Amino acid sequence: MATEAHAAEGATGYIIHHLTALRVGEGFWSLHLDTLFFSAVLGGLFVWFFKTAADKATAGVPGLAQSFAEMLIEFVDTQVKDSFHGHSKLIAPLALTIFCWVFLWNFMDLFPVDILPLIGSLMGIDYLRVVPSTDLNATFAMSISVFFLIIFYSIKIKGVWGFTKELTLQPFGPWLLPFNLLLKLVEELAKPISLALRLFGNLYAGELIFILIALLPWYIQPVLSFPWAIFHILIITLQAFIFMVLTIVYLSMAHEDH
Repeated sequence: MATEAHAAEGATGYIIHHLTALRVGEGFWSLHLDTLFFSAVLGGLFVWFFKTAADKATAGVPGLAQSFAEMLIEFVDTQVKDSFHGHSKLIAPLALTIFCWVFLWNFMDLFPVDILPLIGSLMGIDYLRVVPSTDLNATFAMSISVFFLIIFYSIKIKGVWGFTKELTLQPFGPWLLPFNLLLKLVEELAKPISLALRLFGNLYAGELIFILIALLPWYIQPVLSFPWAIFHILIITLQAFIFMVLTIVYLSMAHEDH
């Protein structure tokens, strides 16, 4: 529900306020403190949950936490076995981390849009964006990390010369080397860009819809917000799944030695 103070700013001011990050610094060197804070808290929550489940794991009848953790691990392991054709001890833990972390990022979008910013305002915090995946900096940070792993494994598996040949000799052979290189660079750069923009675009649109619903009269909000929240659960899960699967596929391609 829109607070009276923000409602006084008008619809445009209310939307801008909710879409403005808490930042320090200027320009390229600015830091979005709210994104860093919630990312760290959610990452810590992910680690704490799996550590607790592992510490309390039993060979007998599993508890709820152990069953849920085992279900997630089995789900991710199945995706890795189906999509990854190389040999690496990193891929499965990486895929699990990406899926859970991105899902937790996205899940923050289901909190009422005014609750956490209102708590922040009581603590003297003027701006607070609580969904890290609606921050382009966060989604690009994740996708660029995946991109660096793609380059690392491409060089490790194929060697510097093998990776260079892949960049310059495919798909049209040595006679069109500059054209091959241009196409390959576009293909490689499209991977982190598409990963970041897909996640950002879907969650940004979802957050904006929740904000617009909050601007409606109070008696209309539940009629619209509840169905959209149910549908949004599918979106946030699907986006985490897509990010994970594409990461596995890209790293599988990096492990293929032609």
